[in-house]
Amino acid sequence: MTVLLTKTANTPHRTDLVADLCAGLERWAETLNRDWIDDDQDGRFDPDRWQALCDAGLTALTVPEDFGGLELSATELAEVLLCFGRLCPDSGLGFTLASHFCSTCIPIAKFAGPELQERLLPGLAAGSLIGAHAITEPDSGSDAFAMKTTAAREGDKYLLKGEKCFISNAPIADFCVVYARTDPQKGALGGFSALLVNCAADEVTIGKPRRKLGLRTAPMADMHFDEVRIGESDRIGREGQGYSILDYVMKWEIICIFALQIGEMQTQLQRCIEHAKSRQQFGSSIGSYQAVSHRIANMHLRVETSRNWLQRAVEAIGGGGRASLDIAAAKLAISEANVANSLDAITLFGGAGYMAETGIEAGLRNAVGGLIYSGTSDIQRNRIAAMLGL
Repeated sequence: MTVLLTKTANTPHRTDLVADLCAGLERWAETLNRDWIDDDQDGRFDPDRWQALCDAGLTALTVPEDFGGLELSATELAEVLLCFGRLCPDSGLGFTLASHFCSTCIPIAKFAGPELQERLLPGLAAGSLIGAHAITEPDSGSDAFAMKTTAAREGDKYLLKGEKCFISNAPIADFCVVYARTDPQKGALGGFSALLVNCAADEVTIGKPRRKLGLRTAPMADMHFDEVRIGESDRIGREGQGYSILDYVMKWEIICIFALQIGEMQTQLQRCIEHAKSRQQFGSSIGSYQAVSHRIANMHLRVETSRNWLQRAVEAIGGGGRASLDIAAAKLAISEANVANSLDAITLFGGAGYMAETGIEAGLRNAVGGLIYSGTSDIQRNRIAAMLGL
């Protein structure tokens, strides 16, 4: 196996484990990719392909070993997801997996009490329980903590009321981590908490699945909470800790999702190289023309630059860098590189790239979402500028 990311002092790296996981993924590639283009066109989540993820052990990657998981470090997780992204062109399936990790597995493992961990982590590791998290509201997108959803204390319980939108995994989730205002007198720091909600509760309404430009196999819906009673034992972390929990989760989300994207970009680039060598026009392979070869050279540079930014983000997670700055820069650089490369891929394939059956056009539709979720490109530029003292 080629080591894609280097070991850092703060990030343990079990090379043999990562190699075994990546080799094992190759054996699952056919099952994971079966009929993915049809699923993408129809906007269909395939439970059989999710089960294949579970059987391959992928749902256990971030869960502690005591609860049936592998507890991968950031470096290890990024490498395995790079492998997955290379093998599985269905960005939606990878996005569903990353949402499962970051919505519930990671915050429960890091912040929840022992009772909640013992109750949920084994099922989350096995993938028999699927997680989601609810942050965005109709009137609060980038300004996440302008949210209006409230969770008022009533004795030893919270009364959750409000509406959330654009929730990945909502149509298939068993549990959802909902971020809500628990103290109206406080701002982002201290005013919000993370609460675990059973999606099957009578007071929870899940809307119809959303139709999307890309990531169509990743189910999404809105949720409405009509005075859902939640016990203190289902609060994740301390009351008022919602901001720091979400900040921690979003850093891992960027590692997960954009490691997947780089893997997809690597396969996309290889397809373009092979096409440029085999496609004949005007008596020569199109790769012999500078207009094509330079385009592919630029694609290669974007992939390698993206890998370097992912490495810096992984180091930042481990405490070896300027975490907020490096992670914001990584998210911005990788997401924009993915869009640019996906557009180039369509151009290189010409009419075939524009057709749905090749899967090339899906790359662009999926890539566009990366400019929006996990903090828009404009928000990332604002953060970078602020951290540079502007």
